[in-house]
Amino acid sequence: MSSVEQVLYLNAAARVIAGIVVPYTPLIAHAVTHAHEQCEPYLFNHAMRSWLFATVIARARNATHDAEVLAIASVLHDVGLSATSADGLRFEVKGANTARDLASAAGMSRRRAQLVWDSVALSSTPSIGLYKEPEVALCAAGVWLDWSGRGYAGIPPSQIAAIVDAYPRLSMKERFIDAVCDIVESHPASTYDNFARDFGERFVPGYEAPSTVDRLLDSPLRE
Repeated sequence: MSSVEQVLYLNAAARVIAGIVVPYTPLIAHAVTHAHEQCEPYLFNHAMRSWLFATVIARARNATHDAEVLAIASVLHDVGLSATSADGLRFEVKGANTARDLASAAGMSRRRAQLVWDSVALSSTPSIGLYKEPEVALCAAGVWLDWSGRGYAGIPPSQIAAIVDAYPRLSMKERFIDAVCDIVESHPASTYDNFARDFGERFVPGYEAPSTVDRLLDSPLRE
């Protein structure tokens, strides 16, 4: 059974995945298919776990939110890691653009599509994302739980096990490091002001990011 097939049919708009009831509208199904086609298996599984964790967190908090927006953003939050364009954008922005375009093409309102964009773009920046709209905050919470274990103690171990069993990690830590280092090597300028910089400084020989302090001090504006 493939990862996409690990979904139990409930009705036209809902499924059970890893024991969790989730919305499954045609747009969500399209997002899942797109992520499955564009991402390597370890990355697709991470996206699906992030969505499931975000759903669990939302219910534990009794958080009012747009579940379709949360699903699409969570599932597509890392598609930018698989993008091969040479536009120099951060991978989060590439993914956010893809997710917003997909949602808009399906008829999602501009406001909701922008929430998708914000959720994806800020999924790797919890110091901002966790304090924005519920959809953005929940997306970041789900991503960071799966990525770093943040909030791990708040989820029942049996539920975590069920989610990981449904979508195994597949050596995610090592594979993610490789993926980010590839970006650092191929598009270093897109990494200077974000977390990818840490990967470059630790793992990529010769990587040197310009100092933010120097940018301030080198400003041509008169004091």
